[in-house]
Amino acid sequence: MSERIVIAPDICNGRPVVRGTRIAVQTVLEFLAAGDSIEDVLQEYPDLTREDVQACLDYAARVMGNHFSIVQAA
Repeated sequence: MSERIVIAPDICNGRPVVRGTRIAVQTVLEFLAAGDSIEDVLQEYPDLTREDVQACLDYAARVMGNHFSIVQAA
């Protein structure tokens, strides 16, 4: 999907993260959902860029658009 979002089993238990960080896509989305602005997220996580935040939004939109189901593994 995006070169900025990666999933690796040994990083944050396989959750999608911003490449080169341990910042989960979910974390970024939760800040935005709580009403924080992109500027607020960038201030809280100075390693992120505006493009990283946009990639998180794009990733979430694509996942939702493809009707993926999340199944908890044992």
